[in-house]
Amino acid sequence: MTRLILATRNAGKITELRSILADAGLPHELVGADAYPDIPDVKETGVTFAENALLKAHALAQATGLPAVADDSGLCVDVLGGAPGIFSARWAGSHGDDKANLDLLLAQLSDIAEEHRGAHFACAAALALPDGTERVVEGRLTGTLRHAPVGANGFGYDPILQPEGETRTCAELTPQEKNAISHRGKAFRALVPVVRELLG
Repeated sequence: MTRLILATRNAGKITELRSILADAGLPHELVGADAYPDIPDVKETGVTFAENALLKAHALAQATGLPAVADDSGLCVDVLGGAPGIFSARWAGSHGDDKANLDLLLAQLSDIAEEHRGAHFACAAALALPDGTERVVEGRLTGTLRHAPVGANGFGYDPILQPEGETRTCAELTPQEKNAISHRGKAFRALVPVVRELLG
């Protein structure tokens, strides 16, 4: 059994990818970065989601000698030319302040009409092997942005993105409903044939 390491300390992400691999009948053992506490966090200096995912995956593969998976994701707003994009987690300045990021984005879009509030969540997932082999796949969840946050599930910009064909925001969906359509779920599922090709 090949051990795969996922570049995250987020238990939810590990569970999600683990169940996707299991559903596909892949026998690989998946662990998170917590299994190797001495590995330093990688600076995300790329200018695209794919570059950041590859940076993290390669760093982890080199440090552990194991195949490594990493992802990077964010919200891309049409009228902002794809911003906040890779800056989604720190749009308001400090990293990971969901409320400040949400408030700033809603203020920036306050006078934008319904028909111009298109946006999508994008996720790039990368698999890197210790020998330098790499693959990147992408997933996206398209929708429109509400004028105010609704819903208590999820995190980040989930309370304002209403997926196409839905009357609820991502933050009103159950975790199962969200995983079925999410950008990360789609990217992780797109990794399955890549894992099968490179790791058997």
